[in-house]
Amino acid sequence: MEAAGPVTRTAARRRDRRLRASATLEEQRERRPGRRRPRRRIEEDQEAVFREVVSFTPNPLPDRYYDKDTTKPISFYLSSLEELLAWTPDVEEGFNVALGPPECRQPPLSSGRPRTLICHDMMGGYLDDKFIQGSAAQTPYSFYHWQYIDIFVYFSHHTVTIPPVGWTNAAHRHGVCVLGERRGLASGTFITEWKKGKQLCEAFLAGDERSRQAVADQLVLMAQFFRFDGWLINIENSLSLAAVGNLPHFLRYLTARLHQQVPRGLVLWYDSVVSSGQLKWQDELNEQNRVFFDSCDGFFTNYNWREEHLERMLGQAGERLADVYVGVDVFARGSVVGGRFDTDKSLELIRKHGFSAALFAPGWVYECLEKADFFQNQDKFWSLLEHYLPTHSICSLPFVTSFCLGMGTRRVCYGQEEAVGPWYHPSAQEIQPLFGEHRLEGDGRGWVKTHCCLADAWNGGSSLLIRGVIPPEVGNVAVRLFSLQVPVPPKIFLSLVYKLEGPSAVGVALELTTGDAGSCHIGGIMMLNAEMSSRHSPRPLRVPPTKLARWVGRCGQELSGGWVQRCYEVSLRGCLLQDLFVSFSRPPGSQEEENFTCRLGEIQVVDANSLLAPLPQVQAMTVSHVRWQAAASEGEGRPAGLRLSCTLHWSYLLPHVRCFRVHCCRGTGGGSPGRGLSEPEKPTFLGLAFINRYRIVDLAVAPAGLGRDGRVEFLVEPVPKEGFLVPRAEWGRAAMLYSMPRT
Repeated sequence: MEAAGPVTRTAARRRDRRLRASATLEEQRERRPGRRRPRRRIEEDQEAVFREVVSFTPNPLPDRYYDKDTTKPISFYLSSLEELLAWTPDVEEGFNVALGPPECRQPPLSSGRPRTLICHDMMGGYLDDKFIQGSAAQTPYSFYHWQYIDIFVYFSHHTVTIPPVGWTNAAHRHGVCVLGERRGLASGTFITEWKKGKQLCEAFLAGDERSRQAVADQLVLMAQFFRFDGWLINIENSLSLAAVGNLPHFLRYLTARLHQQVPRGLVLWYDSVVSSGQLKWQDELNEQNRVFFDSCDGFFTNYNWREEHLERMLGQAGERLADVYVGVDVFARGSVVGGRFDTDKSLELIRKHGFSAALFAPGWVYECLEKADFFQNQDKFWSLLEHYLPTHSICSLPFVTSFCLGMGTRRVCYGQEEAVGPWYHPSAQEIQPLFGEHRLEGDGRGWVKTHCCLADAWNGGSSLLIRGVIPPEVGNVAVRLFSLQVPVPPKIFLSLVYKLEGPSAVGVALELTTGDAGSCHIGGIMMLNAEMSSRHSPRPLRVPPTKLARWVGRCGQELSGGWVQRCYEVSLRGCLLQDLFVSFSRPPGSQEEENFTCRLGEIQVVDANSLLAPLPQVQAMTVSHVRWQAAASEGEGRPAGLRLSCTLHWSYLLPHVRCFRVHCCRGTGGGSPGRGLSEPEKPTFLGLAFINRYRIVDLAVAPAGLGRDGRVEFLVEPVPKEGFLVPRAEWGRAAMLYSMPRT
């Protein structure tokens, strides 16, 4: 109870605080004392130029937001009620802000269809995924079966778990909501446990209304600022009668405020405390915990249920069956139904009774099985559940994916190798397809199987590998990769980048299905057959329209690494684009069984008019938080080099961007201020950014010459949502001129 006083004193000024615009955060950064920034001037070509005198004086950054050894930006959590109440939006937290809200999807969560939630719990959390700009992890965990998932929860045993932004970006790209967790509260996650957890809960729940509202307002503000979608409340400690009596009021206030501030926001309650205040897991929704269900958006049951629990819950849930998330521990700990590779047994019963499912720790396939077989085991796990997992559809354009998993053994940019070595960057994961094996009806000799592959890539670190067999009695086989529900504009542009492995000569083509066939008018498309009147095969463009040549000038050509691009332009009116297929047809004259292996590098579906719209430009680039370190000399008699760390900021309209690619051009030392982009030096790729900032860490630069400036230039390349390359002349640029201190 001692902490109740401070909560009350701060409640009034916190509860009405609103999230300030991102520009305001930039103003905060400008005003902050103690942050040494380079002096700036503008050259004639409008490139931002900053002058810096090299200094090795330590200038530490806050270790909550930056790795203390490298200054790489990291995700963070809060460990106490005091930290939560003291938290305010800060410019240093900008790296943790997601690119945007979840993409439009169908059906929406409000449809009442049973949902699928996954709760990611892995070795305490905040592992390789905490490095916001990625890491060099060699065998990281990656989740990519997003089309089956409706809600993602990042779980850890910290009081306030803020989902690492890489997970939020990947989930939102697939239209999946992300919840954090609060121990003692939920998702983020807000969680409290044991004696310390009880003290924390009593401090704000047993007090007055202002205490409860102050905590709820902070949780709403955090979700709003970091752009995730809600909270899983998990109170795993007993409560006094006063505290448990106020708990429903807290949940109702938190839920209402979240709905006001975060579109499609959710608050879920975990089955733990009962209405008497006892910590007593029920493994079901019943009269002892119903009050918490009635006070928020959903109820996550404990895991030791049997079918009789599900039968009893039918009456308790009423019309809110889909708001009951029946917990399934994939590790199969305790007395549970299914789990591990028998998780389908759990799902069968859950779906039989019409409930939603909450799969806890599906990373079991990574933690407990051989890392070398991770992809095969993960595909096996989800294929066993496929029958019980309805997919959701993407419902907006542009639709672009290179199938990148956000990891790889090398980096590739449009067929050109950029770097060799392992990398892991969850924010870089692109939209993933429906994985699995599909067999033709009949004797089953014809089949197609899809899986991810790190061996080659067109753009990023991986591609989609498709293997299959065309039996003699059929002309083609096809596989559905994506489910869409997109009202299409009058003219769309489609592109497919692929390459065949080995000597196969099968034909490869995009196919699509349309809805509203009665009023749908289609041009530039061939009907496949009368029985499949809504499925169509676009005619490839041999030469792109002149007005689109800047974007699609490679259509029909063989590209770097043996890749081929096929382009299509389709005229539609009154249509709904529903599915994307890739079809494989036997070569002309072939009568034999055809085996094929095809690698897909990219699919694009964009509004043709959007390709003609002018792009916004990267503006107002700045450099801050500079740190210098001496590097070892490269040889006897040669001056020691330098290592530069600094933060780049810029302005750009984020709704238009897929990501930013950050590069540098390093001078040899002693350069002149006038030296600019006329130099033939090829930019060095540094990394990807998904917000208007990037932290450069330990960049090797040449030492400045005696009485002369060294120079390094930074370039920010926007990658538009349509997925095309932007000419270098339109990139953002900033240069730093640096000199050694006078002695």
